[in-house]
Amino acid sequence: MTHRSPFPVFAADRREFLSGLVVGGAAISVVPSAVLAQGRSHDLSARARDWEWLAGNWDVRNRRLGRRLAGSTDWDEFGGKSAVWLTMGGLGTIDDNILDLPGGLYRAAGIRAFDPVSGRWSIWWLDGRNPTRIEAPVTGRFEGDGGIFTGTDTFEGRPIDVRFEWQAIHGQRPHWRQSFSPDHGATWEMNWENFFTRTSKLPRPLPLLASEDPARAPDDWGFLAGRWTVHHRKLRQRLAASKDWEEFGGKFVNWPILGGNGNIGDNLMEAPAGAFRGMGFRAWDPGTREWLSWWLDSRNPTRIGEPLRGRFVNGIGTYLSDDVHEGRPVRARVTWSRITGRTARWEQAFSADGGQSWEINWTSDFTRLA
Repeated sequence: MTHRSPFPVFAADRREFLSGLVVGGAAISVVPSAVLAQGRSHDLSARARDWEWLAGNWDVRNRRLGRRLAGSTDWDEFGGKSAVWLTMGGLGTIDDNILDLPGGLYRAAGIRAFDPVSGRWSIWWLDGRNPTRIEAPVTGRFEGDGGIFTGTDTFEGRPIDVRFEWQAIHGQRPHWRQSFSPDHGATWEMNWENFFTRTSKLPRPLPLLASEDPARAPDDWGFLAGRWTVHHRKLRQRLAASKDWEEFGGKFVNWPILGGNGNIGDNLMEAPAGAFRGMGFRAWDPGTREWLSWWLDSRNPTRIGEPLRGRFVNGIGTYLSDDVHEGRPVRARVTWSRITGRTARWEQAFSADGGQSWEINWTSDFTRLA
């Protein structure tokens, strides 16, 4: 859990998935060839269990400093809830959070992914009050019954170092705390801590915002929640007048987050070159009344690409972004269509002429399992 303040994908990131793929262990995780060449696989099967202790649902007691880096000794105490799912075969997680601050309740989500090259986890935070910005990550690892994760950020206009600490992770009441340093780590001020009490070993979505709540996003993604099998059809060469397609299967699971103002999709794609995984996650921007859609792939797990933006009109979702294909700028378009209670289609297309013409290069047909 962090506190600093799926399927539509960024096309370049998804394209990069299909080269140099290796299936790594029981978790079916992608291991870059550079990692294997260096002999530093960091025991991915063990790393896929790093967050098992956190999976499930929790009541959270928060204790937060009233003012940070201001010499304050006044603390606010309040409740919260958290639901945590493992993703990407255990080498990723998503947590959905309710924070009942004295000034009002808000929602937020944490995203984690393991980098086998560095042997470190990255942790990002998406604040539901500012859903267009994913905060800079902290990175770190676990040792024994705890873990330390560090990074840099800005606070009230000045640069700071940030440190997260997990303690007693295998005990009855795991403990998280956050500290800031304004002097490059010479001194630290702890400003937030959480104490977790488990309510369920199996993660269940947190309550959604009421449909009549003015803060609730349109229920555009309700159709996608659940488990699916997926049939993929991908053009081997793009923007080259190719008609050579490859086909492969996949699996997909989706959960609502942020009270229904977001959702997360966990993907397994069984491509001919080797199975691979990724996470897609979305959040509603009330300012523009658009959805943002990000992609995090297991081959480049330290980077979250720029989002696509779009909305649903008459049952069809259309999302656009700028991209680069083989060194030249293109427009990328993703559409969701053919939506029923049991099926849906995802489609990706590129345009090399500013959107005047489009070439479809990937389709994914979904069939519901549950």
